[in-house]
Amino acid sequence: MGTLGRAFYSVGFWIRETGQALDRLGCRLQGKNCFREQLSRHRTLMNVFDKAPVVDKEAFVAPSASVIGNVQIGRGSSIWYGCVLRGDVNTISVGSGTNIQDNSLVHVAKSNLSGKVPATIIGDNVTIGHSAVLHGCTVEDEAFIGMGATVLDGVVVEKHALVAAGALVRQNTRIPSGEIWGGNPAKFLRKLKSKEIDFIPKSAENYSNLAKVHAAENAKPLNAIEFEKVLRKRHAGKDEEYDSMLGIVRETPPELKLPNNIGPEKPSVLKT
Repeated sequence: MGTLGRAFYSVGFWIRETGQALDRLGCRLQGKNCFREQLSRHRTLMNVFDKAPVVDKEAFVAPSASVIGNVQIGRGSSIWYGCVLRGDVNTISVGSGTNIQDNSLVHVAKSNLSGKVPATIIGDNVTIGHSAVLHGCTVEDEAFIGMGATVLDGVVVEKHALVAAGALVRQNTRIPSGEIWGGNPAKFLRKLKSKEIDFIPKSAENYSNLAKVHAAENAKPLNAIEFEKVLRKRHAGKDEEYDSMLGIVRETPPELKLPNNIGPEKPSVLKT
């Protein structure tokens, strides 16, 4: 880096430092509502060289999630708070209607002992529980990965198969359709009951609907949030999206109806 380059770098550094200082001052002035500020140094979608995430406009990626590099996310899928999907040395594909729950990690392999370096492929209507780890594996449509499970390179979880919470699935294991595997290392436990198989797509649908609520909540302007605080205090209710999820029907007094001019805005679309 030449003298001119160093000068530009120094100027850029001090401009960014000034911006961060102004950001902190703005947060203090906003007081208890500072969590609503949209400026953040966290990058939800990040390129790695020429590899850029491709996220469907109907997918939900939580503000604190990280989707990095060669990652594709399909329609209606949801990537929840604290998740990391890092497609830097290989590709990650997430189908439609799939939910990857809070603090889960999805990564890929560049090399391993077997010499096979498959991409990480997650199908449609899959549920991946909180804090799960998936690495270089394939999870077929309507499969279920329990909370805290670890699925290693070369594993194939077939359609309608279930990995129990906390399980460790060793490399190149194949979990057949209709079976539950659990333990460390994971082993066959029993066959799934028909009602358990029916629950898997229903679980995915529930999370898809819940993601819409979170997307709408993240997009609400401050005046709508403040008005809803008054509404809840006087009526002891929740907003319509929240109530509909719980199956609750409430009668809202006419004087507490949210005016059209301060209604929630449509969720912002994440684009690469």
